Amino acid sequence: MTISEFFSALRAPSRAARTALHTSAGPLSYADLSERVRIFADALSERGASVVASLLDNGGDWIVLDLACLSIGVAHLPLPLFFSPDQLSAALHAAAADVLVGPVRDSDHLATLGFDSATTLHPFAVLRRTCHPTTMASGTAKITFTSGSTGIPKGVCLTGTGMLAVAASLVQATAALGIERHMTALPLPVLLENIAGVYAPLIQGASIDVRPLAAVGLRGSSQFDPAVFHTALVDSRVQSVIVLPQMLRTYTRWLQAQDRRAPADLRLMAVGGAAVGEPLLRLARAAGLPAYEGYGLSEAASVQTLNLPGADCPGSAGRPLPHARVRIAADGEIEVAGSVALAYLGNPPRSLEWWPTGDLGHIDSAGYLHVQGRKKNVLITGFGRNVSPEWIELALTGQPEIRHAVVLGDGQPSLGAVIWAEGKAGDQAIGEAIERVNRNLPDYARVGPWLHGRADFSAASGLATPNGRPRRDTILLEHADLFQGFADHHAF
Repeated sequence: MTISEFFSALRAPSRAARTALHTSAGPLSYADLSERVRIFADALSERGASVVASLLDNGGDWIVLDLACLSIGVAHLPLPLFFSPDQLSAALHAAAADVLVGPVRDSDHLATLGFDSATTLHPFAVLRRTCHPTTMASGTAKITFTSGSTGIPKGVCLTGTGMLAVAASLVQATAALGIERHMTALPLPVLLENIAGVYAPLIQGASIDVRPLAAVGLRGSSQFDPAVFHTALVDSRVQSVIVLPQMLRTYTRWLQAQDRRAPADLRLMAVGGAAVGEPLLRLARAAGLPAYEGYGLSEAASVQTLNLPGADCPGSAGRPLPHARVRIAADGEIEVAGSVALAYLGNPPRSLEWWPTGDLGHIDSAGYLHVQGRKKNVLITGFGRNVSPEWIELALTGQPEIRHAVVLGDGQPSLGAVIWAEGKAGDQAIGEAIERVNRNLPDYARVGPWLHGRADFSAASGLATPNGRPRRDTILLEHADLFQGFADHHAF
C-alpha cells in the first residue's frame, strides 16, 4: 500500500461518518480525522518543518500529528515520555529536529530542550529552532529510537511504505477475527503500537480507542495497574489490544486473584516486546485471555511473525506474516527481509536485502519461528558449554513466585540467577521454584547460586531498559557477589 492509497482510503465517502477514534474528548469520525490531519499538515508545511519531534501522551492529537507528518513527507520523531532528559537531548540532537510539538502547558519545559520560538496551534505548542541537518537516509518517514541495553538510544530510519506494508500484512493475517475496535495500551511512540495499533486499524476501517496512558494503567515505563487496565477494556468493549509480557503476567495474576474472567469482547491480545513462554500463555488463556505471541524488531518496521487462532504454536513466535521473509543463518542468527529499515540515523543507507536481527532461533517443520535469545548474550560456562540465558530466564519467570530473573555465569562452573520475587515470595518458595525449573533442564543449564535483586528490574532503577529488557552488565556489577565463594568451592 502506498501512502497516497492509505490516505485515499481514510477519505473514502463510505467511511466519512464512521468513527475513527474514540478519545477522552469524544468520538472523531473518519471525515473529521482527515480534516484535522489536513489542517495540521498545512501548518507544518507553512513552517517549513523538516524533522518534527513530538513529546505527547497517548491521545487523538498524537495520531493526528503522526498522520500529518506522513501525509506531507516530513520525518516524525515520536519521543516516549519515559525517556530521560539525556535520552531526549541525544535523540533530538542526532535527528536534527527543527520542530518540537508538545502540550501548550509544557511550553516552558519543552524550551529547555534547546528550542526557542514557540507558537500555539491548538491543542499544541509548536517550538522551532535552527539546526544543521544530519545524515538521514532519503525517504525517511519516521525515526524510531530503540532504548538499547546500554541506555544509549539508536535511531532507526523507516519509510512510510515499509510501515504501511507491515500494517496491511497484519490486517490480512487477522481478517478472520473481524476486529472492529482496538485499544491502544502501549505508548504510541513504541513502534509496535504505532504500526499495529494505529495504521492497521485505520487501513481496515476499524476504530481506535485511544486514552491517556494513565487511563489504561500505565505510568512511566514500568508501572502497570491491572485494575485500571481491566476497567478500560470492559468500558471500551474493544476486540484487540497489544501488551508486553510483564503486563500479561500481571493482568493474568490479577484476574486469578480477583476470581474474574477476561472481557468477553476481546478476540486478540497480541503480546510482543520480549519472549512470553508457554506457561504464561497457558495461564492467560485459562483466565479467558486470547493471548498470542509475536516477534519483530524496529529495524524491520515491527511485527514479522505472529501466532493467531487456528495457526498457533504456544512457545513459538508464530509464522511469518504475508509481507515478511524469515531465514536462519549458518550460525543460527535470525535474518528478516521484506520491510527493513533504510539505515540507522547518521549512517549511510543499507543495500543488503536481509537484516541480521541479533537473535538466535530456528524454524520448525510447520513454519513456526522459535526465538532462543540474543546472540550477544550467549554465556560460555567454565566447562565450555554455550548457553542462551533467555531460555532459562523464561522458565524461571514462568514460576508464580518469580517476577523477574536474570541468568549470569560467563566463565563460571555453574550458572547463577538474580531474582526479583513476585509479591512476598520468600527464600524457600523461590528456592523450590528454581528447583522445579532445574529438574527440566540439562545439568549444564541448571541454576546454582541465586540472589535477591537489590532493586526492581526497571528503567527507574537502571537495571532494565524502558521496554523491560535487562541491562545485564549493570545487573552483574550490582550483584558481583553472586558467585562469591561458589567458584572456589566448585574448583577442580
